[in-house]
Amino acid sequence: MTRPVLIIGASMGGLRVAESLRRSGYAGPVVAIGEETHPPYNRPPLSKEVLAADVNHEAVAFPLGDAVSDVEWILGRKVDRVDLENQIVTDDLGVEHSYEALIIATGLRPRRVDLPGMPKKGTHVIRSLDDAIALRSEISEGTRVVVYGAGFIGCEVAATAKKLGAHVTVIGKGPVPLLRPLGLELAKDIQARQEAQGVNFFMGSTITKVTGGDRVESVLLDSGVELYTQVLIEAIGSEPNLELLHDNDVDLDGGVGADTALRVLKKDGTPWENVYVVGDVARFPIPQFCDYPRRVEHWNIPTEMARKVGKEVALQLSGDADAFSEELAKPFAPIPSFWSDQFDVSLLAYGLIDQADDIQLLEGEAGGDCVYGYYKRGELVGVCGVGMRSKVMGYRSQVGLTH
Repeated sequence: MTRPVLIIGASMGGLRVAESLRRSGYAGPVVAIGEETHPPYNRPPLSKEVLAADVNHEAVAFPLGDAVSDVEWILGRKVDRVDLENQIVTDDLGVEHSYEALIIATGLRPRRVDLPGMPKKGTHVIRSLDDAIALRSEISEGTRVVVYGAGFIGCEVAATAKKLGAHVTVIGKGPVPLLRPLGLELAKDIQARQEAQGVNFFMGSTITKVTGGDRVESVLLDSGVELYTQVLIEAIGSEPNLELLHDNDVDLDGGVGADTALRVLKKDGTPWENVYVVGDVARFPIPQFCDYPRRVEHWNIPTEMARKVGKEVALQLSGDADAFSEELAKPFAPIPSFWSDQFDVSLLAYGLIDQADDIQLLEGEAGGDCVYGYYKRGELVGVCGVGMRSKVMGYRSQVGLTH
């Protein structure tokens, strides 16, 4: 029996790889192993409109078209070990899966608050569909909610909880929410818009204690302020799922290291010839924006990675060495993009705006619809707008370093 292309991860990245393999002419077996029990679904809406409604799989499910109808989805199964030398993956039931090519698409998991005596009930993260279902069941009119973390997930879920009638307080370590991705002026603007909707902020603060027996009752800040709450949402970041690769010769310094063709790198910097990586877990070069490999957690990246990896694997397994070499030589060079909806504010961005050393207001005015440009050494590396979507999209082709 022909060994399959094996994908570890059955969310968007895994699905897009499978689709790309078929679109690129690969007709052999494809197996995707996913830890969740749900077929592939879209994660970003979980902190936005889906959380505000009746949360279910149907609301976020990706359609599984005819092209991937013969893909074998092994769901509710965790991969415990990967043996790259012998090309074998072992799942948590001890079942071994051999492969011809391997795609790592294991994604991220939320960081959790690590304090003594943390109550088990009333504390939530929001990464998976099951997380969103559990959180939605606890938020209603008048619920006291504390969101720990003032990044995009924290601000989005704060807005959603407020729209559901909750009393919402956001706690963040920085001086303003979203400072690193947006810069000071736009970040202050977003905070002011949230406050105008009734969200409270304690910035420059950390939680030092969470009280309650079985269920959370309050949080104590380093300033001595105590906030009583019924729900604590932990939105303090995420970390890549790397453990399954620890016993292999792989560069795992802050993510799965990859070359410009998205092949997984050994510790000496040479690639594994038939092992690729897709999605938020990948750390890869993106030379038009920065001169070092990094992870990029923007929503379009897994799809664009999957297109390239699927094509490369299909060519590799077809035996067309010249076409495969030609595709490998094309560096992966995406324009990252993200969007964020908070109340009536719709943010859209292109590029790597956290690389900027200078930020300028390009269109509109602060407090209203506006577009900011993000510059590095005088060149536009990103653009972000509140509203004005056509204007923001118009700057996309200008984004990226030329030297």
